[in-house]
Amino acid sequence: MDSFIHFFSTNYNMITIVILSIFLGIEVISRVPSVLHTPLMSGANAIHGVVIIGAIIVMLNADSSDIPVMILGFLAVLLGTLNVVGGFVVTDRMLQMFKKKKQGNK
Repeated sequence: MDSFIHFFSTNYNMITIVILSIFLGIEVISRVPSVLHTPLMSGANAIHGVVIIGAIIVMLNADSSDIPVMILGFLAVLLGTLNVVGGFVVTDRMLQMFKKKKQGNK
């Protein structure tokens, strides 16, 4: 418990910034009109690609005996990959709505 209190007291500023960023992100996303969701999703896919590369670099530089770091790195790669793939699938489905449908021969 003392290590948690020490970690919290030394990193109080960073923890506060992360919490405020979460609230700011929620407010910004909730006010985006639905017309802009497709371009924003493409941007989010690019950002998550950077997250995946960063997680891979961290895992490569981490000590292999540090199990929590390896687990968090693996989860970051896995969840980032799922988010990118899901984002591209949703973006593709949204773009399919704007394509003209082919008319059959009558």
